[in-house]
Amino acid sequence: MDQHLPGVYTARKKDNSIYYRSSLTFRGKHISLGSYDDARTAHQAYTDALSVTQEDSLSIERYPASSPLAFEKWVSLVNFRDNGIYFPTPIYLKKKFFLYYMEPSYILKFDIDDLFYYSTKKIMRRGNHLFVNDYGMQFGILNRYGIKNYAVAGRDYRFINGDPTDFRYENIEILNRFHGITRIPHPAGDGRFRYKVRIHIRSSYVVGIYDTEEEAAIAYNKAADVLKKNGINRSFPLNYIEGLSPAAYADIYSHLELSPKIYAIFPNNPQN
Repeated sequence: MDQHLPGVYTARKKDNSIYYRSSLTFRGKHISLGSYDDARTAHQAYTDALSVTQEDSLSIERYPASSPLAFEKWVSLVNFRDNGIYFPTPIYLKKKFFLYYMEPSYILKFDIDDLFYYSTKKIMRRGNHLFVNDYGMQFGILNRYGIKNYAVAGRDYRFINGDPTDFRYENIEILNRFHGITRIPHPAGDGRFRYKVRIHIRSSYVVGIYDTEEEAAIAYNKAADVLKKNGINRSFPLNYIEGLSPAAYADIYSHLELSPKIYAIFPNNPQN
């Protein structure tokens, strides 16, 4: 430890140059606060962290943007102080849910059932895409709700209360579970729906409109099979209909009608 600055430790990089690590012990837990190029900055991070643990008035909203202490650490320390549990990710516990702070002004809300998962997974953001790294692979957080990566908000799923940062299960409604399907109002106007199927080659082609979501999903698969048989060299993401026996699938598949345009599409056909 640096003899003059509490909470500061010297360390060496691979090239033997010195840098400074800051850490704090609170309620018997040793917490690393980060690494810094100079001792005074490391000490300031320690001082800010110590203040959080000692002053209840220092809420998450009062995080000073000029602090060398990372915002994520600030959130973790405030939660530890208030709720008695330390998480390495920026989580703050509420009674029946928790908040995950991506930024001071960008906060996600999750059910308590997801606490274990996100307490060990750092959520990252690329544009509007939120994802975690798990076993070396990237997984969109919507995948946990059965929503595919290609799904479109408002068409394939929606946030019931209109808040796209509220990921509690009660707030997410899946509108279309399958690829290539759009739910449309039934022409009878009685609150029912039908399912319009499109398949994309160089542009989108309407496969047909069907009474059930399962029929629509199978129609998409059948259209993909027809196009591949016609020589269209494209990898179509097929739909899997859970709970449907092979015999039932085959029966629906054989009876489904597709738009005649699908059968007319070939590699050299100028319309595609």
